[in-house]
Amino acid sequence: MTADGGNQLISVHPEELKFIFELEKQGFCDLKVINNTEHHVAFKVKTTSPKKYFVRPNTGVVQPWDSCIIRAQRESPPDMQCKDKFLLQSTIVPSNTDVDDLPPDTFNKDSGKTIEECKLRVVYVSPSSAQGNLEDEGLVSATRSPDANSALQRLKDERDAAVRQTQLLQQDLDMLKRRGQRKGVRGFSLMFAAFVGLIGIMVGLILNLLLSSPPPTVPQND
Repeated sequence: MTADGGNQLISVHPEELKFIFELEKQGFCDLKVINNTEHHVAFKVKTTSPKKYFVRPNTGVVQPWDSCIIRAQRESPPDMQCKDKFLLQSTIVPSNTDVDDLPPDTFNKDSGKTIEECKLRVVYVSPSSAQGNLEDEGLVSATRSPDANSALQRLKDERDAAVRQTQLLQQDLDMLKRRGQRKGVRGFSLMFAAFVGLIGIMVGLILNLLLSSPPPTVPQND
């Protein structure tokens, strides 16, 4: 499915989704809907062939700056030919609106609301054709099973946690180094000040002794 562009309230990713069908298995594709606004945005998915596809959720509310995953499934087509189309409608709704609270005319243009529409295109792909394009990010995500996606996400989360922990440890190490350097400088300064003070005291004592001593007597000739 490919976005037609020009949508302001929401954006979809990837720009092209493909149904990959294997023998005796359902094909599916995932569409990520992203709310680009500070408002709550409701969406509704429509298709020209509603009996062919199982779409969940087909209606929902995305919170500000949040996202939602829509999955579409269908049985393998006999001829791999497709002229189906999808339409994703979106509109702003009051804050904290739940999907069950949406009125029936939420996506009715005659109600006076601003309804934005994003047209999507459906493409069918065989597994053999898909293998030659695994470098495409959208295609790779579509071919993975839900279990593989979950395992991959867990690995990514663990990696990110390890990176964050390493950064924190590095920050603590740098702080300890800085504290150690400051303590070393402070210790050297105190020792130097004490040494200079001791020298000053000794010089003062010597001067006091010299000044307090009686001048030497000069012998006189008779």
